[in-house]
Amino acid sequence: MSRGMAARVRELSAERVPFVHATVVRAQVPSSAKAGDDAVVLPDGTIEGFVGGQCAETSVRTAALGALRDGETVLLRVLPDDSAPFPESPGARVVVNECLSGGALEIFLQPMLPAPLIEVVGNTPVADAIVRIAEVLDYATARSLPATAPENAAAVVIASHGRDEHEAIRLALEAGVPYIALVASRRRGTAVLDGLELTPEQRGRISTPAGLDIGARTAAEVALSILAEVVSQLRSTRRPGTAATADTAATAAVAAMAAAPVSRIPEPRTEIDPVCGMTVVVMPDTPHLAVDGVDHWFCGPGCRDHYAAGLLGSG
Repeated sequence: MSRGMAARVRELSAERVPFVHATVVRAQVPSSAKAGDDAVVLPDGTIEGFVGGQCAETSVRTAALGALRDGETVLLRVLPDDSAPFPESPGARVVVNECLSGGALEIFLQPMLPAPLIEVVGNTPVADAIVRIAEVLDYATARSLPATAPENAAAVVIASHGRDEHEAIRLALEAGVPYIALVASRRRGTAVLDGLELTPEQRGRISTPAGLDIGARTAAEVALSILAEVVSQLRSTRRPGTAATADTAATAAVAAMAAAPVSRIPEPRTEIDPVCGMTVVVMPDTPHLAVDGVDHWFCGPGCRDHYAAGLLGSG
């Protein structure tokens, strides 16, 4: 990875922007790309860096956005239809790109998704323990509430022993945070929620007493029980909208956390190239042709020009 690309990867990671790091691992002559060339693919389909010419980029962009939504790494083989023998790679995803003028390419696509963000409210032993244990789990934490509303948080844990609880809950609900944990006894937690006059949907997103019942006594054990509840839902097969269980009021809401940064990635608009049949992600610079009021999109200028020439010939 070049120094400039390494700096860009660090910048995107620090800003919690999902992206795919694409690295050429094998290139066949006369491909313009070489092993070690790399790029980042952003959620809007923008490619920064170099992994081949425009036709190769078309295949990389489509596969990378799919990998970003799935959260799974992909070994992509981009083959021209007349390529010379190219060593097999079991498990690779193969795309035959008829427009590829260079040799075959093999590109490793690695989705880089930000870790789930947990907003922690309070300066109590439980709050401090949550931050420490979350770091071990490679989760991100922040402590901006109640000064500012949480942004893109998967969870908010309020462990302030009565301070700023109502305001923090309101801000978390307004921000659409799927899971809010209130550290309180059952009696006091119920009283706090009753005082907020919440809808059933809002109340279902708040877990109190927070955490799984593991018999926790110390601050660290309480923190562990709360993070265990978060992890159990992140890794469960439940989907948003399923009924909550008796002991976890926010089960259905927490399930949305598993997709939290991916769910913010919009589905790209795709079209089929009428010449080569490739799936094309529509970008501002995607080759385009309007015929009798109908838009056609192409993987590259070659297919567009071929299509236009055919129209002229038929006319």
